Amino acid sequence: MEKRKMKNLDIDASLLGFGCMRLPTIDGEIDKLEAKRMMDYAYSKGVNYFDTAYPYHGGKSELVVGEIIKGYKRETFYLADKLPLWECKNEEDISRIFHEQLEKCGVDYFDFYLIHAVNKDRIKQIEEFKVFEQLEKFKKEGKLHRIGFSFHDDLAAFKLWADLYPWDFVQIQLNYMDIDHQQGIEGYHILTEKGIPVIVMEPVKGGGLVKFNDKIEKIFNNIDKEASIASWAFRWVGSLPNVKVILSGMTTMEQVKDNIKTFSNFAPLNDEEQGIIKLVRKEILDLSKVDCTSCNYCMTCPNGVDIPANFRLFNSFSMYKNTNHIKWAFGTLKKDDKTSEFCTDCGECIPKCPQQIDIPEELRNQVSYFKENGIIE
Repeated sequence: MEKRKMKNLDIDASLLGFGCMRLPTIDGEIDKLEAKRMMDYAYSKGVNYFDTAYPYHGGKSELVVGEIIKGYKRETFYLADKLPLWECKNEEDISRIFHEQLEKCGVDYFDFYLIHAVNKDRIKQIEEFKVFEQLEKFKKEGKLHRIGFSFHDDLAAFKLWADLYPWDFVQIQLNYMDIDHQQGIEGYHILTEKGIPVIVMEPVKGGGLVKFNDKIEKIFNNIDKEASIASWAFRWVGSLPNVKVILSGMTTMEQVKDNIKTFSNFAPLNDEEQGIIKLVRKEILDLSKVDCTSCNYCMTCPNGVDIPANFRLFNSFSMYKNTNHIKWAFGTLKKDDKTSEFCTDCGECIPKCPQQIDIPEELRNQVSYFKENGIIE
């Protein structure tokens, strides 16, 4: 397993990090046995970085992760958790939530602790709730070891956050399709110049970079037909030397094994392969409709619309023209009144979207596009 040293932190983390946002489920609940099987396998193959958060799986990710890591020696892995500022109404909530997280995970300390999904509007809470003072107190008490933030906003806001504190590390969304999105690749370079280690989330764009139409997949397969499509995305991110951990929100054992294959004897992209990525990027930009990563921050919709599911269908049809599957999937959503047709343009979802998508407008575009192509009659 490829390891990357964070010199300023004296850390040797596995380049592949296990993101616990998309654990396997049965009837809406985490499949604990399968999640344990997957995490145990990854751990046995050298994965030593596990990432969870307060809202993941309706607050149950931390509990399940805590149950699983009880079987690992504490000094053999790094655990990351996150402070949800949007849940904090006062200064006392910071300490309450933090200690609740320690208890749920069954640990005495977090190796990495992040201020979760920050944007320009949350800066005012930092001072109001004395966030840095509290986190530094926890650090002195040995309850957390490193302080960082995860980011979802534009480049201007990113620059504000990057200069706000002497961060130990920073987590950003980055993949070969998002080089100009949010902080983009410029944000990576800003952190590198500051000597701040980078942890990357959404390297395969919420699953959007793991399967394409035949034309695009042929571009990859002509170079290496044995490599998975997803592996190209991971290798692109891993080719950036200041990226120290790449998080993958794995849902199946198949994904775990494929990722282990990619990150064992890891090979950065060569010049020819970088050229292939540029070609594929152009092909995808010509096809994709909505820049959604299925993070679910926009949910729950007051009108019952399953926003991420609709956008997945929108993009999938635009890229693959898989008519029969989309008709079936859209029909399934419609039985539960969850399709884009039920959007009332209330706008409640717009400020919640980390990707800054005008969700009601894109839902209207989806309805029009589906009608034009016979998905909606």
